[in-house]
Amino acid sequence: MSGKSTVTPMMAQYLDLKAGYPDALLFYRMGDFYEMFFDDAVEAAAALDIALTKRGKHEDEDIPMCGVPVHAAEGYLLTLIRKGFRVAVCEQMEKPEEAKKRGYKSVVKRDVVRLVTPGTLTEESLLDARSHNFLAAFAEIRDEGSLAWVDISTGAVHVMLCPRVALGPELARLAPREVIVADGEEQNFAELVSDSGAALSTLGKAAFDSTAGEKRLTDLYGVRSLDAFGTFSRVEIGALSAIAEYLEITQKGNLPLLRPPVHERRKSVMQIDAPTRKSLELTQAITGGRAGSLLATIDRTATAGGARLLERRLSSPACDLSVVANRQAAVTFFVSDVRLADDIRDLLQGVSDLDRALSRLALGRGGPRDMTAIRNSLAQAVRLSGLLSESVLPEILTDAFQALFGHADLADLLERSLVAEPPLLARDGGFIAAGFDTDLDEARTLRDKGRGVIAKMQADFAELSGISSLKIKHNNVLGYFIETTATHAERMMTPPLNETFIHRQTTANQVRFTTVELNEIETRILNAGGRALDIEKTHFEGLIQAIVAHSGPLGALARALSEIDLAVSLAFLARAEDWCVPKLDDSRAFHISGGRHPVVAAALEKSGTPFIANDCDLSDSPIWLLTGPNMAGKSTFLRQNALIAILAQMGSYVPAKSAHIGIVSQIFSRVGASDDLAKGRSTFMVEMVETAAILNQADDRALVILDEIGRGTATYDGLSIAWATLEHLHDVNRCRALFATHYHEMSALSAKLDGVDNATVSVKEWDGDVIFLHEVRKGTADRSYGVQVARLAGLPRVVVERAKIVLEALERGEREGGSGRKAIIDDLPLFAATPTVAPQKPKESQVEKRLKGVLPDDLTPKEALSLIYELKDALQDTRE
Repeated sequence: MSGKSTVTPMMAQYLDLKAGYPDALLFYRMGDFYEMFFDDAVEAAAALDIALTKRGKHEDEDIPMCGVPVHAAEGYLLTLIRKGFRVAVCEQMEKPEEAKKRGYKSVVKRDVVRLVTPGTLTEESLLDARSHNFLAAFAEIRDEGSLAWVDISTGAVHVMLCPRVALGPELARLAPREVIVADGEEQNFAELVSDSGAALSTLGKAAFDSTAGEKRLTDLYGVRSLDAFGTFSRVEIGALSAIAEYLEITQKGNLPLLRPPVHERRKSVMQIDAPTRKSLELTQAITGGRAGSLLATIDRTATAGGARLLERRLSSPACDLSVVANRQAAVTFFVSDVRLADDIRDLLQGVSDLDRALSRLALGRGGPRDMTAIRNSLAQAVRLSGLLSESVLPEILTDAFQALFGHADLADLLERSLVAEPPLLARDGGFIAAGFDTDLDEARTLRDKGRGVIAKMQADFAELSGISSLKIKHNNVLGYFIETTATHAERMMTPPLNETFIHRQTTANQVRFTTVELNEIETRILNAGGRALDIEKTHFEGLIQAIVAHSGPLGALARALSEIDLAVSLAFLARAEDWCVPKLDDSRAFHISGGRHPVVAAALEKSGTPFIANDCDLSDSPIWLLTGPNMAGKSTFLRQNALIAILAQMGSYVPAKSAHIGIVSQIFSRVGASDDLAKGRSTFMVEMVETAAILNQADDRALVILDEIGRGTATYDGLSIAWATLEHLHDVNRCRALFATHYHEMSALSAKLDGVDNATVSVKEWDGDVIFLHEVRKGTADRSYGVQVARLAGLPRVVVERAKIVLEALERGEREGGSGRKAIIDDLPLFAATPTVAPQKPKESQVEKRLKGVLPDDLTPKEALSLIYELKDALQDTRE
């Protein structure tokens, strides 16, 4: 008989739970596995590369099924999150035995305990310890916008006013994993959020309501008013409210420990848009990943918190002189005291990630090792305070020093209660130290040494009864019992022994007894293992409460340790790489002496090649027009000066002999060619869009670096665009700029515009080859050396020689004017099917001629030395 199959109670429960999370995969707990069914199973099996099976039928169709072990679930979760999935985790809310009490076929109660999304991860294995994991929300009220963001793994919360036009650069700065917007706004933000690398999520518009949001936030923080945290506009409260609502939904009411929201001002940090961050490779290399980025090159931090602070500072250089000066003073303090810095660095190696350990414990996802991480860090804080106590500290370090104190009671509790090396999970037990709880010690003794306890009791009973052959035995029917021969049994059944020994059973040859004490010990031995675990779990919950109650001071300590770590690491970097302390002020100065590109210099150092340092002075002439051939180092020079400004304003020393920088409000970079085929943009269109953004936004405190503007179109079109762009930077934006170009005609602008100066990258030509000296000097390049560079790149010799002929002809035509140029071009068989120039052997130099007649084995040492001098003279004559 055909027809629809009956839905089983378990599958009915699954479908009911799944209906509440239609856009997420449902991890449905069944014993030791999380199982998925229907379309979830099909998608998950493909994404995780696991077997897709089936389980039963639904509406006469096989039900697809797949599953992952609970103990390995975190790895699978990470894969799914990285592939764009959201996962609803459904747990069993009772034991199967409890369900059976309601009836043989009763289904175990289950419920979703958490919705896992990219911005709400807390597990250590799912996060990069050295980077933040931000969840952001954008709110708008009429034309006013606000951006709020939180890292629930550390509890840090921030909010700022942010018009929609500024959202892209701010997302590029923060690099959030997930961005929340109001329902119906997805299309307006999809491209912007996607470009930042984040996932887009939505909430109902009620979640962004500022009136209800204020109540939501005061309840969250347990305060009557938000005034204690500062003054927030309605739109800022709306963005914070959306964050709170989203955490309520995803964490199922089990909210993380959140610090009070910090109000940020957009103008307080250097503005760097997404293309510029990508071009300068601040935190990620062009090829992807940290390796090769500025962050990876300068990171000498010893702690995860210090590494995250370094990333924040590098992504958000300060524009406030007092802030920069305070940070710089902390670095200088450790530069001047090498021994102290090294001692502190050694101690910091033992500091754990306090913020994330605290967050996991508060959310109920932590374990004993998170507690020992806090304990060990508190011990290191005491040692650090001892090292710093004798020093006169700068302001930032003084504040950090104060935060090292006030943790003695918690440190003592954790030191007494926890073993040195605990297990990963609390359910395994064994993490409470011996001597902390006498009941626990007794339970463990009974659990681990039950035989010894019984043996001692047997000896005591033998002594009491005077029967040396008395034994305590065990079987599955009677449990523990006392056994003796029938001959001795009569003594045990007569006063006064019968008051202690209770008769239980008589066999053919033996009589068995028990006692009240033996019955009690038996029960305690059988339950000892479970009782020990229960006692430890109780202590675990108590320790969590003690730690969470101390969360405020622990958060301050975490920030202090990160601040100390960052200052020490930047001092270590400055000493190791011979960097200088920059001078910063409110002027428009920009004078770098002996500047180096930190990433390129580090790469060259590994290969044993020296980096050629260069000066840059935009103080009097705020715009340099830089000419020179490709591969000569123009792009490196442009980028290194931008990076020096960023490093200086984050509070670091800089790779130069000296540096004087007037505060830079914005950095814009248009260096390197790229297209965006997904959006239908050619390389030239991308170049023009980015150039337009620079010209429309750069203020008079900006630093702009531009390379080869106009190269993606016809020569005269490109030259005219580049010319007009430079004039606009000079006359309208009035910013500081480095403008690299192959259009040598533009060098004439230095005579027309007071703020423009010419500079070039030096090269030498020898025997038809070009030698790059990588030295930047005042002046202009006489030509681009493009043909020579093509030769170095390995173009076939016939192509290179042909290019020389064409170039000479075109240059001659240029000198002769329009008609001459046309005649010469008409005479050139530019589109000949076969090469018109035969390969030529390279011209033999004087040195080569001389060496042909030399037999090295026949030379005496004196003759060899004379030959070297002779060849050197010949080489000099050739160069001249």
